[in-house]
Amino acid sequence: MYELIVLIVIVIGIVVVTAKWKVSPLLALLGAAFVAAFAYSIPMGEVVTTITDSFGRTIGNIGLVILVGTMLGTILERSGAAISMADFLVRILGPRFPNLTMSLVGYIVSIPVFCDSGFIILNSLRKAITVKTGVSHIATGVALMTGLYATHTLVPPTPGPLAAAENIGISHNLGFLLMVGLPVALVAAMAGLFYASRFSHSDLPLLPPQNGSDDDKAYEELRASYGKLPGTLASFLPILIPLILIMLSSIAKLPSQPFGGGFVTTLIIFLGTPLIALLLGTGAAVTLLRGNGKLEQFNKQIATAINVSGPIIFITGAGAAFGSILGGSKLTDFLAEGLSSLGLGLVAPFLIAAALKTAQGSSTVSLVTTSAMMQPLLPSMGLDSEIGMVLTVLAIGAGSMVVSHANDSYFWVCSQLSRIPVATAYKTLTVASGIEGIAAFATVWVLGLILL
Repeated sequence: MYELIVLIVIVIGIVVVTAKWKVSPLLALLGAAFVAAFAYSIPMGEVVTTITDSFGRTIGNIGLVILVGTMLGTILERSGAAISMADFLVRILGPRFPNLTMSLVGYIVSIPVFCDSGFIILNSLRKAITVKTGVSHIATGVALMTGLYATHTLVPPTPGPLAAAENIGISHNLGFLLMVGLPVALVAAMAGLFYASRFSHSDLPLLPPQNGSDDDKAYEELRASYGKLPGTLASFLPILIPLILIMLSSIAKLPSQPFGGGFVTTLIIFLGTPLIALLLGTGAAVTLLRGNGKLEQFNKQIATAINVSGPIIFITGAGAAFGSILGGSKLTDFLAEGLSSLGLGLVAPFLIAAALKTAQGSSTVSLVTTSAMMQPLLPSMGLDSEIGMVLTVLAIGAGSMVVSHANDSYFWVCSQLSRIPVATAYKTLTVASGIEGIAAFATVWVLGLILL
């Protein structure tokens, strides 16, 4: 019982210092690793070695992948490719289904682009569609928010799911995670869309337009600021290339050897390595840069990607260090016996991630911390198979949606840009994030019943 009390105290400590005192999650997780090491009586001679080895190993395995994935998203955002993809979907779906349009746009754009950035760059499109179709800002705001959120928390190469896959031990088979994660994320997005549709003709009061700006004009100005937008196919290719290569690599690794066992299989597996696949996608994205000074543009965007990805990479390493300390302590045996007897299975990672997300606000921190805690417990819970690890990552991702409220920066981005008052945002955005998180986990749980 002592082991469990220590864990609860440490988790509460992480929440307090990150949410209330605004301490960096990196420092909080490293501090938690040292506190846990001494609380669980790990020999002092092993503490620093355990922490530094796991920290360095994790960064070495996943750091470049996170960096390159962030580079890809940054270029798509700055080149206007995200706008081009959105315009294409609007043309295909037409103005009759504004909520569906925003949900699908968010679902696609947030695979490589952070949900916060995605909402900001797509907000002018959302406003234009809202005005043109006469639906409520609340409906399109909720639809876009939940569409972005679904793939942000469930589908790599977004850094959160990527880091969780590394911590759990399934990063070598991201294609499998993608093949399962994409449909799970689609179910979550559709659940958010269903809830958003309730507000299509809402008469709830909104905040006044910022600076009295005209919504249609704002969107046209945004499109004009990019100059000539990239073509539709060219805009989608940087996303499609890595996704297809990673999935083909996973198929090539099947025991049946569908591509044969020679050079072709070796080449497909190499090209589908996440780092290589993302580098090829980034290479395709670089061709979207236009005008003079392409090298200067590229360098600026790389610098932006480094600034964005750096904290995530180090937080991921710190989470792995914390997890390795927990894995080497008596806590593992205690929880293994307890969780096995309770038979919680996939419910455990979902509840832990949901508790962390709701308490401290960051989905990425929830994903990293929960995955680090769960990895040592997988064998005793019967989740150490390939499909078990994939479903564990997705259960954690589902929990990291539940729920978005005032301690989450994404809550403020969505509510303020959608002109939704705070009280209304709690009734709409917060509830929507809970609904889609539960829908995602329900899907994962059903898959677990079938596949485990």
